[in-house]
Amino acid sequence: MLHVTLRQLEYVVAVAKAGSLSAAAAVLNVSQPALSVAIGQVENRVGEALFQRRKGIAVTLTPFGRLFLPEAETLLADAARLDAPGMLSRRPQGHVRLGILDELAPNWLAPILRRLRQAFPQTEISCRTVSFEALADKLLSGQIDLGLTYDLGLDASFRREAVARAAPYIWVPPDDPLAGRSMAMLAEIADRPLILSDQGLSIRHMLTLFAAIGRTPRICHRASSIELLRSLAANGEGTGLSYTRPLGGITSDGLPICRVVIGDSHAIEPIVLASAETQPAPLPAIRAEICHLGAARDLAEVAGATTETG
Repeated sequence: MLHVTLRQLEYVVAVAKAGSLSAAAAVLNVSQPALSVAIGQVENRVGEALFQRRKGIAVTLTPFGRLFLPEAETLLADAARLDAPGMLSRRPQGHVRLGILDELAPNWLAPILRRLRQAFPQTEISCRTVSFEALADKLLSGQIDLGLTYDLGLDASFRREAVARAAPYIWVPPDDPLAGRSMAMLAEIADRPLILSDQGLSIRHMLTLFAAIGRTPRICHRASSIELLRSLAANGEGTGLSYTRPLGGITSDGLPICRVVIGDSHAIEPIVLASAETQPAPLPAIRAEICHLGAARDLAEVAGATTETG
């Protein structure tokens, strides 16, 4: 708890500059007795005299007063900066914390870090991978400043900026009838046993895609990682379905696997950069840099992806 007020510190500084109580009182537009009482209250609190007062001689600072004065001026200057409208929002933030959905991280984390470190060498950039559910909580609690995710599970309180688009893929072994196709439709896999991610929002989203075409799929496995999903599909456990599309046609257990893009337009999902509040520099510029990176990658994520089969 502060026992010396900013107003009292202003009085001390004014007297030191004016050289007399009467002159300082005129500048401050207060009575001389009120000013004298305030100075006395500060001296009583700090336990030292700040001024030497001798009749007919200008008020001068004591040795302790000469130590006290610059500290008071610094505190008043800091308070003035805090009181200025928009001051903190204009001050550059030295440490920026990014959160990236763990499903997106393999394709996005390293390119984003490289680009931001080149564009903002004076800013410390840290990044963590998070789940759908955790990302929103960490944004709201201030544990991360920006979150790269699919536009799922975010309410209207979040700011969103489109970064790219992503289409889902199916994962099938080479002898599957769909393996040689350049594109497949959700209706063609609606009756197959499906392998999906085990994240709740991801599962609900996939079910919504099928509901839009009037179908209810059967989920046979919920995989904790994309590599487990691909392995299960390659071993004939079902048809994998995911938005993540790692390169390579061999699973971790050494089996060939093919990917085929889903062609339903309603299945294309925005990748967004989410934030929870108005942010100081350099966060607006960082958001723009990530969006520029996303625009450059967008063709490969969606349009170019329609010609890939794995």
